[in-house]
Amino acid sequence: MEELKPTPASLSPLTPLAFLERTATVYGDCPSVIYNNITYTWSQTHRRCLQVASSLSSYGIKPGHVVSVVAPNIPAMYELQFAVPMSGAILNNINTRLDARTMSILLRHSESKLVFVDCLLRDVILDAMSLLPPNTKRPTLILIADEAEAAESSVTVDFFCAYESMVEKGDPGFKWVQPHSEWDPMVLNYTSGTTSSPKGVVHCHRSVFTITVGSLIDWGVPKQAVYLWTLPIFHANGWSYPWGIAAVGGTNICLRKFDGPTIYSLIKRHGVTHMCGAPVVLTMLTNSTNKEPLKNPVQILTAGAPPPSAVLFRTESLGFVVSHGYGLTETAGLVVSCAWKPKWNTFPASERARLKARQGVKIVGFTEIDVVEPESGKSVKRDGAALGEVVLKGGCVMLGYLKDPTGTSKCMKDGWFYTGDVGVMHQDGYLEIKDRSKDVIISGGENISSVEIESVLYTHPAVNEAAVVARPDEFWGETPCAFVGLKDGLTQKPGEKDIIDFCREKMPRYMVPKTVVFKDELPKTSTGKIQKFVLRGVAKGMGSSKGSRM
Repeated sequence: MEELKPTPASLSPLTPLAFLERTATVYGDCPSVIYNNITYTWSQTHRRCLQVASSLSSYGIKPGHVVSVVAPNIPAMYELQFAVPMSGAILNNINTRLDARTMSILLRHSESKLVFVDCLLRDVILDAMSLLPPNTKRPTLILIADEAEAAESSVTVDFFCAYESMVEKGDPGFKWVQPHSEWDPMVLNYTSGTTSSPKGVVHCHRSVFTITVGSLIDWGVPKQAVYLWTLPIFHANGWSYPWGIAAVGGTNICLRKFDGPTIYSLIKRHGVTHMCGAPVVLTMLTNSTNKEPLKNPVQILTAGAPPPSAVLFRTESLGFVVSHGYGLTETAGLVVSCAWKPKWNTFPASERARLKARQGVKIVGFTEIDVVEPESGKSVKRDGAALGEVVLKGGCVMLGYLKDPTGTSKCMKDGWFYTGDVGVMHQDGYLEIKDRSKDVIISGGENISSVEIESVLYTHPAVNEAAVVARPDEFWGETPCAFVGLKDGLTQKPGEKDIIDFCREKMPRYMVPKTVVFKDELPKTSTGKIQKFVLRGVAKGMGSSKGSRM
C-alpha cells in the first residue's frame, strides 16, 4: 500500500467555518440567534456572515491581517466569529473589561488592521487609540450600534461606518476565503491583559476544528440545543461553542449582561438546555433571589477554576446538571473533563460532589495528559497526593505565542505543553488540579494547596465566596491568608475566629488560615475568576504575620 498517497480530494483543510454552510442548508429556517426582540434563522446568519466577510475583503482586509472585536455577547459578536476568518483574516477578540492603556497595548502588539467596537465601548477604544504611539498606523474602526439607536446616526467621525452598513453593502454570494492549509492561523487570543508584555496565543483552523468537534462529543451536545451565552465569547472564543452550536444547528441566546434572575428568566422563556461559565456563575445561581427547582434539567459546563464541591452540590440540587472541565487559552477550549461513570450515581451526594470537582480525563480526540515532576519530567505517582506540573499534548495545542519565541520554547518542552498548573493524578487515571504553581503556599517547607482550603471554606453556611493566598510570615516564610465574602441577609455574621475554628475542625493544623479578611466582594476577571494577584498584593501589604503554627 506504500504507493497510496493523499490526493487533492483528501487534502481539503479542516476548518470549523464549514459548519455554518452545512447548517444553513439543514436548519436554514430554524432560529440561530435570539437577542431581546431580534431573532435570526440559520440561513439569515449564514448570509449576514458572508456579507460582512465580503465587506471586509472590499475594504482591503487580506489573509493574515488581524481584525479585532471589542463587544459583549450580542448577535454581531457571534457573527464575527465566522465572518472575520471567512474573509481570510485572523480573529482577535478583546476582553471588554480592559482599560484603554491595555487595549492600546494589544492593538499595537497584534498590529490590528480593523476593530469592531460595541457602541457602549466606543469611549474606551477611542482612548486606546489616542494612546498609540504617533508612528503607529491606526486601525479602522467599525461601530456596532445598539438596537435602540439608528446605526448611521450613531457613527461619528472617528468611525468608518456602522456594522449593519457592512451587512447591507456586502455580497451574500461571496465565496468565503478557505484556508490554503489547515495550519493557517485563524484566531489570536490574549491570555492576560494586565501587563505590558501580553501573551498572544495563535491557533490554526485545524486546532479550532479539533477542539470544537471534541467538545461537542465530550459534553454530548445534541442537535438543536438551546445555548445561553453566560460565558463571554471573548474568553477563548467561548470555549469553541460559537462554532459548536452552529455545527448542531442549535439556538444561541445572546445577552449583554446577566445576573441570577436574568438567567432563570431566560431559561424559562426560551427552554435553555445548555450554558457554560466559571464557578462564580454557579454561585450566582444558588444565591439568586428567584431560584427555584427547574422543571427541565439544564446542562452547565464549568471550568476556569476548581469548583468547590459544596457549590456543585447546591447547584445540582436545583436541577442543574453540572459537568466539569479543564483547559487553557493555549488549548482553545476544554481538553479535560470529569467523564461521569453511572455507578457514581449510587454514591452519597457529598462523594458525588467530590468526584465531580476533579478535572478528569482527556476528551475524545486529544492525545495525552500527565502530571510530571518539573525538573525531571518523570510522571508522579498516581496516588492522588504526589504534586507535579500538568502537561498536555494534542491537536488543539496552540501554534505558539505571537512574537514571543522565547515564551513559546519555555512552555513547549520534550513534545509537551507545560501548563504551569499544579495537580495530582488519582489511581483511576483522573486528573485533579490543586493550584497554579504561583498559588501554592509554601509554609515551613510544606506545600499547601490554596484550592483545598477554599473548598473547606465554601462548606461554611455563611460563606458566599472565598480565596486563599500566601501572606509573608517571619517564622514560617508564608502562611495561608483567607479572603472571604459573606452571604447577604445573615442574622449573625461570623468573625475571624469563627472561620479559623471552623477550618481547624476540618483540615490539618498547618493548613488552617492564620488570617481571615472579610470583603463585600472579591476582585474578579471578566470571566468570573477571582483575581488572586490582587489579593496577594493586599496580603503582602499587610506585612509579615508573627507567631506559632496554629
